Amino acid sequence: MSPSLPSRRGVLGGLGALAVAGSFGLAAANRSASALTSGADARLRYWNLFSGGDGVNMIAMLDAFRRANPGVDVLDSTLLWGNPYYTKLAMAASGNRAPELGVLHLGRLTGFAPERLLDPFDVELLARYGVRQEDFNPALWKRSVVEGKLYAVPLDIHPQLNFYRKDVCEKAGLIGDDGNLVPFTSVDEWFDGLKAARKAVKPGVQTLGLHASNQNHTWWFFMSFYAQAGGTYYDPGLTDVTFDEDKAVEILEFLRRHIVDGYATTGAPDAEHFINGGAFVWEGGWSVPVYSGAELKYGATPMPALFGRPATQAESHCFVLPRQTGRGGPANDAAHRLAAYIVRHGADWARGGHIPAHLPTLKTAAYRKLHPQSEYVPVMDQLALEPEAWFAGSTGTLAQRIGPVVVSSNLGSAKPAAAARRMRGVLEKLLEMKNPMEGRTAAEGGAA
Repeated sequence: MSPSLPSRRGVLGGLGALAVAGSFGLAAANRSASALTSGADARLRYWNLFSGGDGVNMIAMLDAFRRANPGVDVLDSTLLWGNPYYTKLAMAASGNRAPELGVLHLGRLTGFAPERLLDPFDVELLARYGVRQEDFNPALWKRSVVEGKLYAVPLDIHPQLNFYRKDVCEKAGLIGDDGNLVPFTSVDEWFDGLKAARKAVKPGVQTLGLHASNQNHTWWFFMSFYAQAGGTYYDPGLTDVTFDEDKAVEILEFLRRHIVDGYATTGAPDAEHFINGGAFVWEGGWSVPVYSGAELKYGATPMPALFGRPATQAESHCFVLPRQTGRGGPANDAAHRLAAYIVRHGADWARGGHIPAHLPTLKTAAYRKLHPQSEYVPVMDQLALEPEAWFAGSTGTLAQRIGPVVVSSNLGSAKPAAAARRMRGVLEKLLEMKNPMEGRTAAEGGAA
């Protein structure tokens, strides 16, 4: 992402830290002093990690909720994205200083010690506010349930996407009769397309933005294509590594080829190259506001299905109830009400590029008119997810340890075969590690 443009990984941490410090000193109560002063029935403390375009959308939705629910005094705090946020949330939950409602990446749920750091949702209360199991993708709902209890309410899917410039790709003969990018179904087709696109891009601009040296993005891209090839990581019981080194080598060689053949430039500012005339960039859906703001003629598709079945890496923001002693009453009711409200207004949230997890929203006219969001809705049924283990999830331990190995292959400092062996080694060591939040390995109970 360009440092001059708003980023969902922005730096609202300073303000968030001040807000959190204040909330640490407030005891949980059904009717707080602030709620009584404002005439509200309940005070609701809500922590999230949304900044940049995400943050603007969330603030607008919170303001709309306040207007519709004057009896709820919402005190929202935005914390620094990533591990700083999760550390603060875990500390608050373990010290009985938690907010009534929080946001989590769904991939992190297993490692966040449900029952000890999180309270389960009341599904009947959610249903009262219009949110039901049948409204969600079954895979998302299943990941939200731990030992028969619902510990998360999915808000969205934010996938990796293949963004493309329609003007550039049209010159390259890559736009179909429907005005969108032609499909690519094999590695050869993809590189033939890149070859044609390179002739259409402006001088000095790379053909594909690959984020080759970013450990998170390169891991997410590897996950997408490895899943397409049918690759797995562990057995269902998380006792054995099932990582297929041969398939991994094939994917690593594929990623490296983009650099060797000159379609991607290591260390290039990928977003700027795309804005300035590049043909493609692989990036998360959260980049939609950036490219739309630049008034580009562009589209976005799931990652091209080049190795078999369609699959695209994705994560999901979800709502959680941080652990509180004696949770209940108006504040808990308000937490369920706010979570349900935002989920049901997913078309507003989707302006930030995310796919709403609430399936009825995808059928609404408000969502269907969003572009390019409506173009990549099929991702919902093509999810390539991290293993369901305590060390997984957005920027979690798995990504921190295995991402640099993929980068080493991209940059040529390690051959793909050597990198694949190192990846297997990372996966093996993680099985031996204990979850610091509950002191058990994945096989001992760290998996949902």
